[in-house]
Amino acid sequence: MLSEIASLLVQALFGLFVFVVLLRFWMQVLRAPFRNPVGQFVTALSNWIVLPVRRVIPGLLGIDLATVLIAWLAEALTLLVLLWLHGGSLGASPGAATVVLFGMAFLELIRLSLYLLIGVVIVQVIISWVNPHAPMAGIFDALTRPFYGMFRRFVPPIGGIDLSPLFVLLLAQIMLIVLAGLTGMAMRPL
Repeated sequence: MLSEIASLLVQALFGLFVFVVLLRFWMQVLRAPFRNPVGQFVTALSNWIVLPVRRVIPGLLGIDLATVLIAWLAEALTLLVLLWLHGGSLGASPGAATVVLFGMAFLELIRLSLYLLIGVVIVQVIISWVNPHAPMAGIFDALTRPFYGMFRRFVPPIGGIDLSPLFVLLLAQIMLIVLAGLTGMAMRPL
């Protein structure tokens, strides 16, 4: 019972941190504005670690490598702590197990990014129906526009309804299924 409670707390705390850092990364990549409540929240929760790491690890081609590295290490640490809480260890060959752990952390970051995309698409659709000129509409539009653009080229609005969010959600779900299969294959050697 105590290990389940500890697992829940670890997943909640580390999960929130990883989501915030991933959101910061995607906001930077997709050029979403940071001058809004979401951007200020993300900045306030992640500046304490991102700014010092950025001094050591510079960006590359417009990609903030420090932010990605922080998210990746935090996810690897989460997986390691969860492994220890459930009585596991890195085994007889800690080198190979560490490689698998970091690979799992990478796959988990992709999975969390897909869930973040799904959540952003759902919120953006709701905002577009309720109040398309809301102050928060700009950030959600910036985060979803590149993904919608892939489908808007091939599927025009039907009766004034844009179906591209539906296709983005379907593609994200398909990618989650593929990722679950990859994760299952990666877990078999352990």
